Amino acid sequence: MPDFNSFAQKLGLSFKKPNLFIEALTHRSYLNEHREYAGNHNERLEFLGDAVLELAATNFLFKKFPASPEGELTSYRAALVNTVSLAALGQALGMSDYLLLSRGEAKDVGRAREAILADAFEAVIGAIYLDAGYESAEAFIAKNLYGKIDEVIAKRSYQDAKSRFQEIAQEKRGITPRYETLSEEGPDHAKLFTVAVCIGSEEIARGSGQSKQEAEQSAAERALMKTNW
Repeated sequence: MPDFNSFAQKLGLSFKKPNLFIEALTHRSYLNEHREYAGNHNERLEFLGDAVLELAATNFLFKKFPASPEGELTSYRAALVNTVSLAALGQALGMSDYLLLSRGEAKDVGRAREAILADAFEAVIGAIYLDAGYESAEAFIAKNLYGKIDEVIAKRSYQDAKSRFQEIAQEKRGITPRYETLSEEGPDHAKLFTVAVCIGSEEIARGSGQSKQEAEQSAAERALMKTNW
């Protein structure tokens, strides 16, 4: 079992109820594989943390950009708290090394791992909120998230990823990106599409999603990160 107390201290956290922190980092798959485990998985904490995060991010943006209209603030917030952004934060904080996962989930390093990391980040916020209240949860969010807003605006990541990648690709390469569906897996009610985005004959990145549109957005987001555009 990982040393969760040391990890909490590394994050600047101190829990009166340490089991809340462990729960925040416990994926449902771990319980399925470890029937003897007495703890809970993190889905309820993730649900709570998501609401706390939305309130905190909304309040931050509302105050920081007093002249911005509602639509613009909504776009900023979406870019700050989307799965890719939160997963990157979770990875940077070292959460991957402390997640309690099944053996199968532990091997996955793709989109599924991103979702797990993002959910865990939100679950940690939920755990802080329950253990120490809103101010402590908001302080954790401020420390780790608010500073990203300048990058969001500089890279225009608040815009639609496909539109942004197309605009920059045309500017830098003079070519409109194209999207190619590589695979379509799973039953009709739970399809998983994998799409590649290419510039000319060069494949730039791949993305997956439950629809072609979602997979294309994911591919565009990854392409933007890979090219650092």
